[in-house]
Amino acid sequence: MKVSQHAAVAVAIFALGACERDSPSRVRAPGADESGKTKALEAGAELLQQKAPLRALNAYLNGFHFENGDMGSQMEAHHFCGHINQDVIQCVLFDGNDDSAKLVGIEYIISATLFASLPAEEKHLWHSHVHEVKSGQLIAPGIPLIAEHELMEQIVGTYGKTWHIWHTGKGDALPVGVPALMMGFTRDGQLDERLLSDRDTRLEVRSNEIRAQRADIVGPVIDTDADAWEKGIVMQMQPARQVPSAATPAEATGRARQ
Repeated sequence: MKVSQHAAVAVAIFALGACERDSPSRVRAPGADESGKTKALEAGAELLQQKAPLRALNAYLNGFHFENGDMGSQMEAHHFCGHINQDVIQCVLFDGNDDSAKLVGIEYIISATLFASLPAEEKHLWHSHVHEVKSGQLIAPGIPLIAEHELMEQIVGTYGKTWHIWHTGKGDALPVGVPALMMGFTRDGQLDERLLSDRDTRLEVRSNEIRAQRADIVGPVIDTDADAWEKGIVMQMQPARQVPSAATPAEATGRARQ
């Protein structure tokens, strides 16, 4: 994923600070309010500790995911991302963009060149970004349109691997259950229009106008092993099975592999 000089300027603008609208989390985790002692410890840590990995997450993207194998399980995701190098980006995902946001997952984004080097079975875990970009579903709130356009030209040909570990989109107040492999939408009519409309209203954007502005972005040919759910290939983690307590470690291992 080679970044042009203009794209570098776009990212620099991004990193200097965008003026996006607040989007709070929709769930409240159970538990007592922070004590004065905890707040004091946090304040001290803020002043004294270095947080280089967090400072490197200098780009903010907003988009949507659905659970692999369950198109009805959809969720808005706020991505905070940073380059590892020109071909690899790492993102932490939240269900909002203010201090109430819950960390719900992670996404890795790689260039088409790196994606082509992966074995087919691994590719089945990844999704393309062409429709997300071209449709206006994926946005970079708060930065100038020209800078966002440059950024999206770089993202359109990439692939993402996404896991959600806290399912606040389903209303879960705690991170329960197993992680879910998430996918990106590949054509019109898949994303719940209510989710899109709510996002657009809250962040004061117009996805239909963004789509029109991106008509000149060329969507590359998508690797046939990406978006494998379209071919009926669904990959998800499953809860652990109960192994009888009388089993020896070797027996338990053998049964787990069956």
